[in-house]
Amino acid sequence: MKKIITIAILFFSFISFAQIKVIETVPVEKLGRVNNNFYIQKIGNEYTVFYNTVQTGDEAPGIKKFTFKNVNDDYSSLYTIIVNGFAASPLYDIKLELPDNYVWLHYIANTDKTLVQFMVSNKDNATGANVSEPLSREQIEKLFQKG
Repeated sequence: MKKIITIAILFFSFISFAQIKVIETVPVEKLGRVNNNFYIQKIGNEYTVFYNTVQTGDEAPGIKKFTFKNVNDDYSSLYTIIVNGFAASPLYDIKLELPDNYVWLHYIANTDKTLVQFMVSNKDNATGANVSEPLSREQIEKLFQKG
């Protein structure tokens, strides 16, 4: 009987001192980057686009983000949608719906090249959209690691 009680005490003391657990993590991959203000990060099958705002709603300017999962190769689809917008005539804005955000791709025709800006608004928050700095087609290719 003493042996059983001793073993039980040792077992419970062993369990009570085991406070540290190893949790499985998914590696974070930094994909393309433009000017340290614009980059894409991948965690598992989830992509997050980080961008620096030039104009914002009620919030202070700074780094903002939008996230989406790569279901049905959405990462490549987003790249294709953006690049095809550069060739559209006339240029028009494209509105995308993501799980938590609406993203407008706003194209600007300059004299020497066409630029695109991301205008992101949260579905839950009715405040104005956050607007990214404009990017050229070459910068989009660098951001998405294409070309």
